[in-house]
Amino acid sequence: MATARIPFNKPSMIGGELAHIQEALEFGQLSGDGRFTHLCNAQIADKTGADAALLTHSCTAALEMAALLCDLQPGDEVIMPSFTFVSTANAVALRGAVPVFVDIDPETLNIDPEKVSAAISTRTRAIFAVHYAGFPADMDRLAEITRARDLVLVEDAAQAFGSTYKGRPAGSLGDMAAFSFHETKNIISGEGGALTLTRPDLVERAEIIREKGTNRSRFLRGQVDKYTWVDIGSSFLPGELIAAFLYGQLEQSDAILETRLALYDRYCAAFADLEAAGRVTLPKTPPDTTGNGHMFYLLMRDMDDRDAFIAGMREAGIIAPFHYVPLHSAPAGLRYGRSAGDLPVTNDISARLVRLPMFFALGSSIETVIETARSWLQQNP
Repeated sequence: MATARIPFNKPSMIGGELAHIQEALEFGQLSGDGRFTHLCNAQIADKTGADAALLTHSCTAALEMAALLCDLQPGDEVIMPSFTFVSTANAVALRGAVPVFVDIDPETLNIDPEKVSAAISTRTRAIFAVHYAGFPADMDRLAEITRARDLVLVEDAAQAFGSTYKGRPAGSLGDMAAFSFHETKNIISGEGGALTLTRPDLVERAEIIREKGTNRSRFLRGQVDKYTWVDIGSSFLPGELIAAFLYGQLEQSDAILETRLALYDRYCAAFADLEAAGRVTLPKTPPDTTGNGHMFYLLMRDMDDRDAFIAGMREAGIIAPFHYVPLHSAPAGLRYGRSAGDLPVTNDISARLVRLPMFFALGSSIETVIETARSWLQQNP
């Protein structure tokens, strides 16, 4: 087997990351909530249009904070897609609540609002909407559903930094949103995340939860003369070195977005004829959305076709992985959650989807990926 020459992902430094890390070292505070954390919070709030942004050590942490802010109790239910990463469901299960898995739209691969509406019970407290591949879900329809039933609407925007829905940025479309800055995302810090909030009434409690259940943030602002334990919480802060690296990325977020969108468009153009011939299916842009070039995927004919394609690409030295194992069929999903129906679209999509390499420094190597993939597809019609 050939040695991998084109990985699925490769993290890149874009601008002032190392200079900012040096600044943080010279400034002398490496623990969380320092100068670079505050700079990142301001940048993220500005980019998303949210009322507040709080940097976290991961998107998982941001989702766990969201679950706490939903005030979930044992036995409560939260509706979400099964086609998502485990952190979406873990955040709910950790509160003793029940993830209720619903099917996705076959065109957008986002949560299907009509399936959401049908799955609501007297125990439903929130909806966690995942913006798959960076394309926002149908948030207006989901907002209608939540308002009519007094539910909380949370965006799992792990993949969606820089995307928009009807001209509004991801991160400002629900009551709160969780972002990821993991090294596989567009804007990176190795590990990292953020919680954005559009409800001012939740901001103070979010700060308390993030600071281990204390009112330390108010103390640092001079609003109280000492801080103490006032609520449940945990240590959700990243260190300042992470924040400093992230700030260097955020400064270049427009350039990163432009580069990734160009790569995405190149992929779309390269496989358009094969889609027209019925060999593969390309991603569809949901109505009224703009993506961020986070991911490019192909839908193959079936699981055998997908697995053979992955093996062929790997043999040529190119890593092209599949994506989620549906949570409703996972051991923990069966233990902690329940499904609303059979979820046929989720089962079908998860068996056929394969992702092509996508990262900032991919550059001209995209042509090698395209040539290799097209050659395999044409040799296996």
